[in-house]
Amino acid sequence: MPARVSPTEAVRAEIDELFGSGRDIAEVLEEVMRLSARLVLQQVLEDEVTAWLGRGWNSRAEGGRAGQRNGYGDLTVKTTAGPVALRRPKLRNTAEAFASQLLGKGVVRSEPLEALVISAWVRGLSDRDIEALLAEALGPEAALSKSTASRVCARLRDEFDTFRGSDLSDVELDYLFLDGSHFKMHDGSRAEPVLVAYGVTTLGRPVLLAVEPGGDESYDAWAGFLEDLTDRGLRPPLLVVSDGAAGLIGAVETKMASSLRQRCLVHRCRNVLAKVPAGRRDELKAAFWAIFDLPDGIEPGQGAARAAQAGIDGFARRYQSEFPAAVKCLLADRAALTAHLRFPAEHWRRIRHTNLIERTFGETRRRVKVIGRLPGEASCLTLVWAVLDRASGGWRGLTYTPAIARALTELRHQLHQPARTNTHQPDRTVTIAA
Repeated sequence: MPARVSPTEAVRAEIDELFGSGRDIAEVLEEVMRLSARLVLQQVLEDEVTAWLGRGWNSRAEGGRAGQRNGYGDLTVKTTAGPVALRRPKLRNTAEAFASQLLGKGVVRSEPLEALVISAWVRGLSDRDIEALLAEALGPEAALSKSTASRVCARLRDEFDTFRGSDLSDVELDYLFLDGSHFKMHDGSRAEPVLVAYGVTTLGRPVLLAVEPGGDESYDAWAGFLEDLTDRGLRPPLLVVSDGAAGLIGAVETKMASSLRQRCLVHRCRNVLAKVPAGRRDELKAAFWAIFDLPDGIEPGQGAARAAQAGIDGFARRYQSEFPAAVKCLLADRAALTAHLRFPAEHWRRIRHTNLIERTFGETRRRVKVIGRLPGEASCLTLVWAVLDRASGGWRGLTYTPAIARALTELRHQLHQPARTNTHQPDRTVTIAA
Protein backbone atom coordinates (compact mmCIF):
# COMPACT_ATOMS: atom_id res chain seq x y z
CA MET A 1 0.00 0.00 0.00
CA PRO A 2 1.55 3.41 -0.97
CA ALA A 3 2.39 5.66 1.97
CA ARG A 4 0.20 8.54 0.72
CA VAL A 5 -3.04 6.56 0.45
CA SER A 6 -5.76 8.06 2.65
CA PRO A 7 -7.40 5.98 5.40
CA THR A 8 -10.62 5.95 3.37
CA GLU A 9 -8.88 4.51 0.32
CA ALA A 10 -7.17 1.98 2.58
CA VAL A 11 -10.55 0.72 3.81
CA ARG A 12 -11.87 0.56 0.24
CA ALA A 13 -8.82 -1.47 -0.71
CA GLU A 14 -9.58 -3.89 2.13
CA ILE A 15 -13.13 -4.34 0.81
CA ASP A 16 -11.91 -4.88 -2.76
CA GLU A 17 -9.38 -7.41 -1.54
CA LEU A 18 -12.09 -9.34 0.31
CA PHE A 19 -14.30 -9.58 -2.79
CA GLY A 20 -11.34 -10.79 -4.81
CA SER A 21 -10.10 -13.26 -2.21
CA GLY A 22 -12.09 -16.25 -3.49
CA ARG A 23 -13.36 -16.96 0.04
CA ASP A 24 -16.93 -18.08 0.77
CA ILE A 25 -19.31 -15.23 -0.15
CA ALA A 26 -21.18 -15.40 3.18
CA GLU A 27 -17.97 -15.00 5.15
CA VAL A 28 -16.81 -12.19 2.88
CA LEU A 29 -20.04 -10.20 3.16
CA GLU A 30 -19.98 -10.40 6.96
CA GLU A 31 -16.56 -8.75 6.99
CA VAL A 32 -17.56 -6.23 4.35
CA MET A 33 -20.59 -5.22 6.42
CA ARG A 34 -18.30 -4.37 9.34
CA LEU A 35 -15.90 -2.49 7.11
CA SER A 36 -18.77 -0.50 5.57
CA ALA A 37 -19.51 1.29 8.84
CA ARG A 38 -15.83 2.07 9.23
CA LEU A 39 -15.61 3.33 5.65
CA VAL A 40 -18.47 5.79 5.88
CA LEU A 41 -17.42 7.21 9.24
CA GLN A 42 -13.85 7.64 8.03
CA GLN A 43 -15.13 9.33 4.89
CA VAL A 44 -17.29 11.73 6.92
CA LEU A 45 -14.26 12.74 8.97
CA GLU A 46 -12.22 13.39 5.85
CA ASP A 47 -15.08 15.20 4.11
CA GLU A 48 -15.45 17.52 7.07
CA VAL A 49 -11.83 18.58 6.76
CA THR A 50 -12.14 18.98 2.99
CA ALA A 51 -15.23 21.17 3.35
CA TRP A 52 -13.63 23.23 6.13
CA LEU A 53 -10.34 23.82 4.26
CA GLY A 54 -12.03 24.26 0.90
CA ARG A 55 -9.76 21.81 -0.93
CA GLY A 56 -9.34 18.10 -1.32
CA TRP A 57 -6.93 15.64 0.25
CA ASN A 58 -3.34 15.95 -1.02
CA SER A 59 -4.36 19.05 -3.01
CA ARG A 60 -2.09 22.08 -3.38
CA ALA A 61 -4.83 24.28 -4.82
CA GLU A 62 -4.99 27.88 -3.63
CA GLY A 63 -7.99 29.29 -1.86
CA GLY A 64 -10.03 28.25 1.13
CA ARG A 65 -8.85 28.49 4.74
CA ALA A 66 -5.24 28.66 5.77
CA GLY A 67 -3.75 25.45 7.08
CA GLN A 68 -2.60 22.01 6.00
CA ARG A 69 -3.39 18.43 6.88
CA ASN A 70 -0.93 16.99 9.34
CA GLY A 71 -1.42 13.25 9.53
CA TYR A 72 -3.95 11.36 11.62
CA GLY A 73 -4.66 10.42 15.21
CA ASP A 74 -6.51 7.41 16.55
CA LEU A 75 -10.23 7.59 17.32
CA THR A 76 -12.80 4.97 18.37
CA VAL A 77 -16.53 5.41 17.67
CA LYS A 78 -19.23 3.18 19.13
CA THR A 79 -21.69 1.65 16.65
CA THR A 80 -24.30 -1.10 16.74
CA ALA A 81 -21.71 -3.34 15.09
CA GLY A 82 -19.28 -2.67 17.95
CA PRO A 83 -16.39 -0.20 18.35
CA VAL A 84 -14.99 1.17 15.08
CA ALA A 85 -11.37 2.30 14.94
CA LEU A 86 -10.92 5.46 12.84
CA ARG A 87 -8.11 7.81 11.88
CA ARG A 88 -8.92 11.41 12.88
CA PRO A 89 -7.39 14.00 10.48
CA LYS A 90 -5.07 16.57 12.09
CA LEU A 91 -4.43 20.13 10.90
CA ARG A 92 -1.63 22.65 11.38
CA ASN A 93 -0.99 26.31 10.63
CA THR A 94 -4.68 27.17 10.84
CA ALA A 95 -5.95 30.65 11.76
CA GLU A 96 -8.84 29.15 13.76
CA ALA A 97 -9.48 25.85 15.49
CA PHE A 98 -11.21 23.06 13.57
CA ALA A 99 -13.87 21.08 15.44
CA SER A 100 -15.33 17.91 13.95
CA GLN A 101 -19.09 17.64 13.94
CA LEU A 102 -19.02 13.86 13.60
CA LEU A 103 -20.07 13.26 17.19
CA GLY A 104 -22.40 16.23 17.38
CA LYS A 105 -25.06 18.02 15.39
CA GLY A 106 -24.99 18.94 11.75
CA VAL A 107 -23.21 15.93 10.38
CA VAL A 108 -22.25 16.29 6.72
CA ARG A 109 -24.83 14.53 4.56
CA SER A 110 -22.44 13.44 1.85
CA GLU A 111 -22.25 10.74 -0.78
CA PRO A 112 -20.38 8.43 1.63
CA LEU A 113 -23.37 8.50 4.00
CA GLU A 114 -25.61 7.52 1.14
CA ALA A 115 -23.14 4.80 0.20
CA LEU A 116 -23.47 3.37 3.71
CA VAL A 117 -27.25 3.31 3.41
CA ILE A 118 -26.99 1.39 0.13
CA SER A 119 -24.38 -0.97 1.54
CA ALA A 120 -26.39 -1.68 4.67
CA TRP A 121 -29.65 -2.12 2.73
CA VAL A 122 -28.03 -4.61 0.36
CA ARG A 123 -26.72 -6.60 3.31
CA GLY A 124 -30.12 -7.03 4.88
CA LEU A 125 -30.72 -4.02 7.13
CA SER A 126 -34.12 -2.36 6.97
CA ASP A 127 -34.52 1.40 6.66
CA ARG A 128 -35.21 1.54 10.41
CA ASP A 129 -32.05 -0.45 11.15
CA ILE A 130 -30.01 1.95 9.03
CA GLU A 131 -31.44 4.99 10.83
CA ALA A 132 -30.63 3.40 14.20
CA LEU A 133 -27.07 2.61 13.12
CA LEU A 134 -26.38 6.19 12.10
CA ALA A 135 -28.14 7.63 15.15
CA GLU A 136 -26.04 5.59 17.58
CA ALA A 137 -22.81 6.25 15.74
CA LEU A 138 -23.32 9.94 15.00
CA GLY A 139 -25.89 11.12 17.52
CA PRO A 140 -29.68 11.41 17.22
CA GLU A 141 -29.45 14.70 15.35
CA ALA A 142 -27.33 13.08 12.68
CA ALA A 143 -29.65 10.27 11.65
CA LEU A 144 -30.90 10.32 8.07
CA SER A 145 -34.56 11.06 7.66
CA LYS A 146 -36.94 8.43 6.34
CA SER A 147 -37.26 10.38 3.11
CA THR A 148 -33.49 10.51 2.65
CA ALA A 149 -33.04 6.81 3.39
CA SER A 150 -35.86 5.99 0.97
CA ARG A 151 -34.33 8.22 -1.68
CA VAL A 152 -30.98 6.47 -1.36
CA CYS A 153 -32.58 3.03 -1.61
CA ALA A 154 -34.50 4.26 -4.66
CA ARG A 155 -31.15 5.03 -6.28
CA LEU A 156 -30.25 1.36 -5.98
CA ARG A 157 -33.53 0.43 -7.64
CA ASP A 158 -32.78 2.88 -10.45
CA GLU A 159 -29.42 1.17 -10.98
CA PHE A 160 -31.23 -2.16 -11.20
CA ASP A 161 -33.72 -0.82 -13.76
CA THR A 162 -30.80 0.38 -15.89
CA PHE A 163 -29.21 -3.06 -15.61
CA ARG A 164 -32.42 -4.79 -16.70
CA GLY A 165 -32.62 -2.78 -19.89
CA SER A 166 -28.93 -2.82 -20.80
CA ASP A 167 -27.93 -3.70 -24.37
CA LEU A 168 -26.25 -7.12 -24.71
CA SER A 169 -25.44 -6.97 -28.42
CA ASP A 170 -21.74 -6.40 -27.68
CA VAL A 171 -21.59 -9.41 -25.31
CA GLU A 172 -20.33 -12.61 -26.94
CA LEU A 173 -20.41 -15.63 -24.65
CA ASP A 174 -18.73 -18.97 -24.67
CA TYR A 175 -20.61 -20.15 -21.58
CA LEU A 176 -24.05 -19.24 -20.19
CA PHE A 177 -25.13 -20.31 -16.68
CA LEU A 178 -28.82 -20.37 -15.70
CA ASP A 179 -30.34 -20.95 -12.26
CA GLY A 180 -33.28 -19.97 -10.09
CA SER A 181 -33.93 -19.66 -6.36
CA HIS A 182 -37.16 -19.15 -4.46
CA PHE A 183 -38.00 -16.14 -2.27
CA LYS A 184 -41.20 -14.89 -0.64
CA MET A 185 -41.91 -11.61 -2.38
CA HIS A 186 -45.74 -11.33 -2.25
CA ASP A 187 -47.86 -11.26 0.91
CA GLY A 188 -49.73 -14.49 1.53
CA SER A 189 -48.09 -16.26 -1.41
CA ARG A 190 -45.70 -19.16 -1.58
CA ALA A 191 -42.04 -18.60 -2.37
CA GLU A 192 -41.49 -17.76 -6.04
CA PRO A 193 -38.36 -18.14 -8.17
CA VAL A 194 -35.96 -15.42 -9.16
CA LEU A 195 -34.30 -16.41 -12.45
CA VAL A 196 -30.66 -15.49 -13.00
CA ALA A 197 -28.25 -15.64 -15.94
CA TYR A 198 -24.56 -14.97 -15.99
CA GLY A 199 -21.92 -15.86 -18.53
CA VAL A 200 -18.25 -16.05 -19.41
CA THR A 201 -17.28 -14.04 -22.46
CA THR A 202 -14.94 -15.01 -25.28
CA LEU A 203 -12.26 -13.09 -23.36
CA GLY A 204 -12.78 -15.25 -20.28
CA ARG A 205 -14.50 -12.54 -18.26
CA PRO A 206 -17.54 -13.25 -16.07
CA VAL A 207 -20.59 -11.04 -16.61
CA LEU A 208 -23.96 -10.87 -14.83
CA LEU A 209 -26.70 -10.71 -17.49
CA ALA A 210 -30.21 -10.88 -16.03
CA VAL A 211 -32.20 -11.12 -12.79
CA GLU A 212 -35.96 -11.53 -13.29
CA PRO A 213 -39.04 -12.92 -11.49
CA GLY A 214 -40.34 -16.24 -12.72
CA GLY A 215 -43.69 -16.93 -11.06
CA ASP A 216 -42.66 -20.57 -11.42
CA GLU A 217 -39.91 -22.50 -13.18
CA SER A 218 -42.13 -23.66 -16.03
CA TYR A 219 -41.18 -23.81 -19.69
CA ASP A 220 -43.08 -20.57 -20.34
CA ALA A 221 -41.27 -18.72 -17.54
CA TRP A 222 -37.80 -19.77 -18.72
CA ALA A 223 -38.67 -19.30 -22.39
CA GLY A 224 -39.75 -15.74 -21.70
CA PHE A 225 -36.58 -15.15 -19.72
CA LEU A 226 -34.38 -16.39 -22.60
CA GLU A 227 -36.43 -14.44 -25.15
CA ASP A 228 -35.74 -11.27 -23.17
CA LEU A 229 -32.00 -11.96 -23.32
CA THR A 230 -32.28 -12.43 -27.07
CA ASP A 231 -34.36 -9.25 -27.45
CA ARG A 232 -31.61 -7.36 -25.61
CA GLY A 233 -29.16 -8.56 -28.25
CA LEU A 234 -27.53 -11.62 -26.65
CA ARG A 235 -26.25 -14.16 -29.19
CA PRO A 236 -26.34 -17.93 -28.50
CA PRO A 237 -23.43 -19.18 -26.38
CA LEU A 238 -21.46 -22.33 -27.07
CA LEU A 239 -22.62 -24.05 -23.89
CA VAL A 240 -25.57 -23.54 -21.55
CA VAL A 241 -25.13 -24.89 -18.01
CA SER A 242 -28.20 -25.49 -15.84
CA ASP A 243 -29.85 -27.84 -13.38
CA GLY A 244 -32.34 -30.49 -14.45
CA ALA A 245 -35.64 -28.58 -14.17
CA ALA A 246 -37.79 -29.84 -17.03
CA GLY A 247 -39.11 -26.41 -17.96
CA LEU A 248 -35.61 -24.95 -18.05
CA ILE A 249 -34.24 -27.79 -20.19
CA GLY A 250 -37.14 -27.48 -22.63
CA ALA A 251 -36.68 -23.73 -22.94
CA VAL A 252 -32.92 -24.03 -23.54
CA GLU A 253 -33.37 -26.67 -26.23
CA THR A 254 -36.04 -24.56 -27.94
CA LYS A 255 -34.67 -21.03 -27.59
CA MET A 256 -30.96 -21.86 -27.83
CA ALA A 257 -31.09 -24.91 -30.07
CA SER A 258 -27.66 -24.30 -31.59
CA SER A 259 -25.93 -24.33 -28.19
CA LEU A 260 -24.74 -27.44 -26.37
CA ARG A 261 -26.33 -28.13 -22.98
CA GLN A 262 -24.51 -29.20 -19.82
CA ARG A 263 -26.47 -30.53 -16.86
CA CYS A 264 -25.02 -29.33 -13.55
CA LEU A 265 -23.06 -32.26 -12.11
CA VAL A 266 -23.42 -31.01 -8.54
CA HIS A 267 -27.21 -31.10 -8.83
CA ARG A 268 -27.13 -34.50 -10.51
CA CYS A 269 -24.84 -35.89 -7.79
CA ARG A 270 -27.30 -34.69 -5.15
CA ASN A 271 -30.15 -36.34 -7.05
CA VAL A 272 -28.30 -39.66 -7.16
CA LEU A 273 -27.24 -39.60 -3.50
CA ALA A 274 -30.79 -38.77 -2.40
CA LYS A 275 -31.73 -42.31 -3.50
CA VAL A 276 -28.97 -44.00 -1.47
CA PRO A 277 -28.86 -44.86 2.28
CA ALA A 278 -26.83 -42.39 4.34
CA GLY A 279 -24.22 -44.97 5.24
CA ARG A 280 -23.28 -45.55 1.57
CA ARG A 281 -23.40 -41.98 0.28
CA ASP A 282 -19.69 -41.26 0.67
CA GLU A 283 -18.88 -44.34 -1.39
CA LEU A 284 -21.27 -43.51 -4.22
CA LYS A 285 -20.30 -39.84 -4.18
CA ALA A 286 -16.66 -40.79 -4.76
CA ALA A 287 -17.71 -43.22 -7.52
CA PHE A 288 -19.84 -40.52 -9.17
CA TRP A 289 -17.05 -37.92 -9.35
CA ALA A 290 -14.54 -40.54 -10.50
CA ILE A 291 -16.59 -40.80 -13.70
CA PHE A 292 -15.85 -37.19 -14.67
CA ASP A 293 -12.36 -36.70 -13.20
CA LEU A 294 -10.65 -38.13 -16.24
CA PRO A 295 -6.96 -39.13 -16.27
CA ASP A 296 -4.38 -36.65 -17.52
CA GLY A 297 -3.62 -36.92 -21.19
CA ILE A 298 -7.17 -37.38 -22.44
CA GLU A 299 -7.82 -34.74 -25.09
CA PRO A 300 -11.07 -32.75 -25.04
CA GLY A 301 -13.70 -33.87 -27.52
CA GLN A 302 -15.45 -37.06 -28.48
CA GLY A 303 -12.80 -39.29 -26.89
CA ALA A 304 -13.17 -37.62 -23.51
CA ALA A 305 -16.96 -37.83 -23.73
CA ARG A 306 -16.78 -41.53 -24.63
CA ALA A 307 -14.49 -42.19 -21.66
CA ALA A 308 -16.95 -40.52 -19.27
CA GLN A 309 -19.91 -42.34 -20.83
CA ALA A 310 -18.04 -45.62 -20.31
CA GLY A 311 -17.61 -44.59 -16.68
CA ILE A 312 -21.36 -44.05 -16.39
CA ASP A 313 -21.92 -47.55 -17.76
CA GLY A 314 -19.45 -48.94 -15.24
CA PHE A 315 -21.23 -47.16 -12.37
CA ALA A 316 -24.53 -48.63 -13.60
CA ARG A 317 -23.17 -52.18 -13.74
CA ARG A 318 -21.63 -51.85 -10.29
CA TYR A 319 -24.69 -50.51 -8.45
CA GLN A 320 -27.70 -51.61 -10.53
CA SER A 321 -28.69 -54.50 -8.28
CA GLU A 322 -28.25 -52.57 -5.00
CA PHE A 323 -29.46 -49.10 -5.94
CA PRO A 324 -31.55 -49.27 -9.13
CA ALA A 325 -33.26 -45.91 -8.43
CA ALA A 326 -29.89 -44.15 -8.13
CA VAL A 327 -28.68 -45.75 -11.36
CA LYS A 328 -31.87 -44.79 -13.19
CA CYS A 329 -31.36 -41.21 -12.03
CA LEU A 330 -27.79 -41.14 -13.33
CA LEU A 331 -28.73 -42.60 -16.72
CA ALA A 332 -31.48 -40.04 -17.30
CA ASP A 333 -30.28 -37.23 -19.59
CA ARG A 334 -26.82 -38.80 -19.55
CA ALA A 335 -25.59 -37.11 -22.73
CA ALA A 336 -25.89 -33.70 -21.08
CA LEU A 337 -23.60 -34.82 -18.26
CA THR A 338 -20.58 -34.94 -20.56
CA ALA A 339 -21.12 -31.90 -22.82
CA HIS A 340 -18.44 -29.94 -20.97
CA LEU A 341 -15.83 -32.45 -22.15
CA ARG A 342 -16.13 -31.01 -25.66
CA PHE A 343 -14.43 -27.88 -24.34
CA PRO A 344 -10.85 -27.10 -23.25
CA ALA A 345 -9.71 -29.25 -20.33
CA GLU A 346 -8.60 -26.12 -18.46
CA HIS A 347 -12.29 -25.12 -18.26
CA TRP A 348 -13.84 -28.46 -17.31
CA ARG A 349 -14.08 -27.97 -13.55
CA ARG A 350 -15.65 -24.52 -13.91
CA ILE A 351 -18.25 -25.24 -16.60
CA ARG A 352 -19.69 -28.51 -15.31
CA HIS A 353 -21.85 -26.95 -12.57
CA THR A 354 -23.71 -23.79 -11.53
CA ASN A 355 -22.10 -23.50 -8.09
CA LEU A 356 -21.21 -19.83 -8.42
CA ILE A 357 -24.84 -18.73 -8.54
CA GLU A 358 -25.83 -21.35 -5.96
CA ARG A 359 -23.41 -20.01 -3.35
CA THR A 360 -24.49 -16.42 -3.93
CA PHE A 361 -28.16 -17.42 -3.76
CA GLY A 362 -27.42 -19.02 -0.40
CA GLU A 363 -26.02 -15.75 0.89
CA THR A 364 -29.00 -13.85 -0.47
CA ARG A 365 -31.43 -16.19 1.31
CA ARG A 366 -29.47 -15.66 4.52
CA ARG A 367 -29.76 -11.90 4.08
CA VAL A 368 -33.50 -12.21 3.52
CA LYS A 369 -33.80 -14.24 6.73
CA VAL A 370 -32.07 -11.39 8.59
CA ILE A 371 -34.56 -8.88 7.18
CA GLY A 372 -37.48 -11.08 8.17
CA ARG A 373 -39.62 -9.73 5.37
CA LEU A 374 -39.50 -8.42 1.82
CA PRO A 375 -41.83 -5.52 1.01
CA GLY A 376 -42.54 -6.83 -2.47
CA GLU A 377 -41.30 -8.04 -5.81
CA ALA A 378 -39.26 -4.91 -6.58
CA SER A 379 -37.36 -5.05 -3.29
CA CYS A 380 -36.70 -8.77 -3.64
CA LEU A 381 -35.34 -8.48 -7.16
CA THR A 382 -33.22 -5.46 -6.29
CA LEU A 383 -31.75 -7.21 -3.27
CA VAL A 384 -30.89 -10.34 -5.26
CA TRP A 385 -29.39 -8.24 -8.05
CA ALA A 386 -27.40 -6.05 -5.66
CA VAL A 387 -25.82 -9.01 -3.88
CA LEU A 388 -25.03 -10.73 -7.20
CA ASP A 389 -23.73 -7.49 -8.73
CA ARG A 390 -21.36 -6.81 -5.84
CA ALA A 391 -20.32 -10.45 -5.58
CA SER A 392 -19.60 -10.57 -9.32
CA GLY A 393 -16.73 -8.13 -8.76
CA GLY A 394 -14.87 -11.00 -7.10
CA TRP A 395 -15.81 -13.74 -9.56
CA ARG A 396 -12.82 -15.28 -11.30
CA GLY A 397 -12.80 -15.58 -15.05
CA LEU A 398 -11.37 -18.43 -17.12
CA THR A 399 -7.90 -18.84 -18.57
CA TYR A 400 -7.72 -18.26 -22.31
CA THR A 401 -4.63 -19.04 -24.40
CA PRO A 402 -4.33 -18.71 -28.19
CA ALA A 403 -4.83 -22.47 -28.50
CA ILE A 404 -7.97 -22.38 -26.33
CA ALA A 405 -9.34 -19.43 -28.29
CA ARG A 406 -8.77 -21.27 -31.60
CA ALA A 407 -10.48 -24.41 -30.32
CA LEU A 408 -13.53 -22.45 -29.16
CA THR A 409 -13.69 -20.50 -32.42
CA GLU A 410 -13.73 -23.77 -34.36
CA LEU A 411 -16.47 -25.13 -32.13
CA ARG A 412 -18.46 -21.95 -32.67
CA HIS A 413 -18.29 -22.47 -36.44
CA GLN A 414 -19.48 -26.06 -36.02
CA LEU A 415 -22.43 -25.13 -33.80
CA HIS A 416 -23.60 -21.77 -35.13
CA GLN A 417 -22.48 -21.82 -38.77
CA PRO A 418 -23.29 -25.34 -40.06
CA ALA A 419 -22.88 -26.21 -43.72
CA ARG A 420 -25.69 -24.82 -45.87
CA THR A 421 -26.46 -28.28 -47.20
CA ASN A 422 -27.25 -29.55 -43.71
CA THR A 423 -30.84 -28.51 -43.06
CA HIS A 424 -31.29 -30.64 -39.95
CA GLN A 425 -30.50 -29.81 -36.34
CA PRO A 426 -27.45 -31.73 -35.11
CA ASP A 427 -28.14 -34.90 -33.16
CA ARG A 428 -27.05 -33.60 -29.76
CA THR A 429 -26.98 -37.02 -28.11
CA VAL A 430 -24.73 -38.53 -30.80
CA THR A 431 -22.51 -35.45 -30.98
CA ILE A 432 -21.82 -35.32 -27.26
CA ALA A 433 -21.72 -38.92 -26.21
CA ALA A 434 -20.83 -40.98 -29.21
